[in-house]
Amino acid sequence: MGFFIETLLGGLMAGMLYSLVALGFVLIFKASGVFNFAQGAMVLFAALAMARFAEWAPQVLGIESKVVANLIGFALAALLMFILAWLVERLVLRHLVNQEGATLLMATLGITYFIDGLGQTIFGSAIYKIDIGMPKEPIMAFESVVQGGILINKEDLIAALIAAALVAVLSLFFQKTSTGRALRAVADDHQAAQSIGIPLNRIWVIVWCVAGVVALVAGMIWGSKLGVQFSLTTVALRALPVVILGGLTSVPGAIIGGLIIGVGEKLSEVYLGPYVGGGIEIWFAYVLALVFLLFRPQGLFGEKIIDRV
Repeated sequence: MGFFIETLLGGLMAGMLYSLVALGFVLIFKASGVFNFAQGAMVLFAALAMARFAEWAPQVLGIESKVVANLIGFALAALLMFILAWLVERLVLRHLVNQEGATLLMATLGITYFIDGLGQTIFGSAIYKIDIGMPKEPIMAFESVVQGGILINKEDLIAALIAAALVAVLSLFFQKTSTGRALRAVADDHQAAQSIGIPLNRIWVIVWCVAGVVALVAGMIWGSKLGVQFSLTTVALRALPVVILGGLTSVPGAIIGGLIIGVGEKLSEVYLGPYVGGGIEIWFAYVLALVFLLFRPQGLFGEKIIDRV
């Protein structure tokens, strides 16, 4: 029983991190109606920026405190993501208003390769560390409840709590603020939103800024766990099934989808892997996403689109 709970908790915590990356996809899609393939590149770029700024801060400013250096690195990386969002809107999206979805999709592919190259040019291509002080040692908990106790990774637990807090803030932002409602209106119909006075260009800047902050938090956490390296862009690929499962237009769907994928991967690998030779964790999420595409393409919480002729 204890081992099952450990596996379940590990899956839930991994799922929260998947949800964090998937949120970036959902945010951009809700505002522009296009699937943003640049999200993985944004995670990498933000993580690189924070790692390098935190490394340069003590050298330039003479700061000895690692906490202060990390805060400066985070603030400068967030500012850089805001500037990047403004440039994307000014140079790309502004010229593609009311274009077909395929056109916007290809634009995000171009943005992906540009951000990858820009990050490597500015910050280098080595492997960098982000040390935000999260404890690496696991702890044994619930020893009085479960025989032998339950082993919990403190770093994963803290990362999951950070992700959960960010998800909650974003959910409130979309549901309770006028800007959040404007974002939903823009996603439904660009022309209709413009006709009632919603400034499309400003909304796109805002949503790319928010997605940039989400990418920064995701990059900070994944960079702390794995190191900042160019393989971080593949984290976005792990979030694709989460988006398909939860629905492209649903922030809660990104959460539930991530939890389902995380738990499913861990349990299937542990309990089914020995019978099929292992490796289930690699492809489980994609097979589940394929099933949903066949039988419920809008996902668990996505809006069903009906075209009337």
